[in-house]
Amino acid sequence: MVWHTRGVEEDDFISKTRRKKEMKALQDVGASLVKLSAEQLARLDLPEELREAVLACKRFTKHEAVRRQVQYIGKVMRDIDSGPIMEQIARLEAPTRRDTALFHAAEKWRQELLEHDDAVARFVHEFPDADPHRLRGLVESAREEKRGSRPPRSWRELFHVLNAIVQDHARRHS
Repeated sequence: MVWHTRGVEEDDFISKTRRKKEMKALQDVGASLVKLSAEQLARLDLPEELREAVLACKRFTKHEAVRRQVQYIGKVMRDIDSGPIMEQIARLEAPTRRDTALFHAAEKWRQELLEHDDAVARFVHEFPDADPHRLRGLVESAREEKRGSRPPRSWRELFHVLNAIVQDHARRHS
């Protein structure tokens, strides 16, 4: 028995499973759009119909309504090249190299502060807005926690304080 494809080439055939996966991927992109803040959404270059569908979804509170609207967003996205939209979302969600470097700098300073007694003075010299008394207190508490095998509450707080100082310094001097 010979099957005829009536002019449809083998490469044009898309299985039902593949179509469902592609639709699910578009719905996932739509769900990511819905999670963005209004400010982030305004910065994206989106077709008007898609933007309206996303904004409508943000107004819904019922789970089923949101689910149906995300499906609709996926349907709207079928006619749109979703590649550029996914790239824009990735850029919004990914930390920049600068952010990562600042995060690592704060981690390095925390380690320095815990290992060396003179590190507080060096940190305050580099970041004049830092409160040396608070830093010394947090460092001493973190050291006590480590010696006493207690939960690292001050250790975490020390990092958050250092990270905030480093981030603020970078924002003001860039």
